Amino acid sequence: MSRQLIGQTIARLRAERGLTQQRLAATLGISASYLNLIEHDRRAVTASLLFKLTRALDVELDMLSGERERLLMLGVREALSDPALAKDTPPPEELAALGARPALARSVIALHRALRVARDDASGMMLPSGRRIRLPADEARQLYHDRLNHFPELEAAAEQVREQMVGEDGASLAPSEIEQALIWRLRRRHGLVVSIAALDNAMRAYDAASRMLTLSELLPRESRGFQLAFQLMLIEAHRVLDDMVERIEPTSPEADTLIRIGLLNYAAAALLMPYEPFIAAAEDLRYDIALLAARFSVSFEQAAQRLSTLQRPGRRGVPLFFVRLDAASNVTKSFSAGGFPLPQQGGSCPRWIGNLAMTTPGQMRTQVGKFSDGGTYLCFARTVSAPSLGWGDIPPIHSIVMGCEIEHAPHIVYGDGIDPEAAAVRIGPSCRLCDWQNCRSRAFPPLEHRLSLDMHHRTLTRYPFRSGRK
Repeated sequence: MSRQLIGQTIARLRAERGLTQQRLAATLGISASYLNLIEHDRRAVTASLLFKLTRALDVELDMLSGERERLLMLGVREALSDPALAKDTPPPEELAALGARPALARSVIALHRALRVARDDASGMMLPSGRRIRLPADEARQLYHDRLNHFPELEAAAEQVREQMVGEDGASLAPSEIEQALIWRLRRRHGLVVSIAALDNAMRAYDAASRMLTLSELLPRESRGFQLAFQLMLIEAHRVLDDMVERIEPTSPEADTLIRIGLLNYAAAALLMPYEPFIAAAEDLRYDIALLAARFSVSFEQAAQRLSTLQRPGRRGVPLFFVRLDAASNVTKSFSAGGFPLPQQGGSCPRWIGNLAMTTPGQMRTQVGKFSDGGTYLCFARTVSAPSLGWGDIPPIHSIVMGCEIEHAPHIVYGDGIDPEAAAVRIGPSCRLCDWQNCRSRAFPPLEHRLSLDMHHRTLTRYPFRSGRK
């Protein structure tokens, strides 16, 4: 378990529960001054004290990992490293002090997000009412980040629909039968007729007047099943979805629609891969994505993304992150149940397995990535491609990257036979934020260091720099 920011985690959880340092210290059997040192990361937390904390704060052990605080500080560091803000980045001790004030840190990130909105679309920064809005994609991404990509309301709705479908059939619903079961329920309960036909630039089209749902003939079997599940949850989970979106309060119609689509995708996956059978299979197969996809009759990407949602209290899976990269290394989709230092601006590290997987299409690649912020992750990646639209079409190819903190590697098949120390590859969040020296893959100079250039000496790295901060 990472202990880098556990003191801040303890302080946050204590404050959320309305406990004073004196009261929590008395419950733990330690002095208030010692607890104060722990909360400022000046004293280590022993194993016995850690378990006392889980009982006193009524949390599971993984809630004390410090992931939320570490990701918060990564966001602050990224924001304050923006060249548009200032030339000098605050020193580490000032950043650490800011980390002890999470509300202030979130305000810094929010201000930076507003700056990005202004740069990207100055005319769309504010509604006529004066209410500030954010980019829809950023707003949706933040929702998944805040909820650790787990939505119990949608899990419950999907389980209810699944139970009703099983009851209608009078027997267990095998994954191989799910497509026909979905078609049957759409037809019998909702009067929809499903057809497979040619569609122009679309995967799914629904005509409310004729009650006709058309799926593209180019969709593979797994994608047809997913689109059917999406349509069914769109109809049957609409009240749950409306209640959720009302509480979320999207800042624009575009964000509202984008969030609804994302939540319905989640609900469709929960319907096709019900929580308890899926997590049981994941543990049995040791998170082998290809085998899970085959067992539940879904695609590799669908199974991978579902693995990043298994965070039900009392029945949690390995906290995994999920990232999808295109051929230009742009992040087109990202979710995280356990934290991962992925920046929201700039490209990812060229040494990262997510980019290297593009050189071996269809082949699973593994890597132990040691990041400059101290975190070490087991990462695994494989490419997937969309179906071709015909001769001359260039189908999109993506790299699906997943991973977890190295301590979870024994539970995952992709970690077998790997020596974490010997196999570790130095990875940075992005070239501009990376502190690693002597990297031959560096594309841009670091923002927080001064370059060390010499006309008479050519180093292997393009941008040598001094170790100290600017």
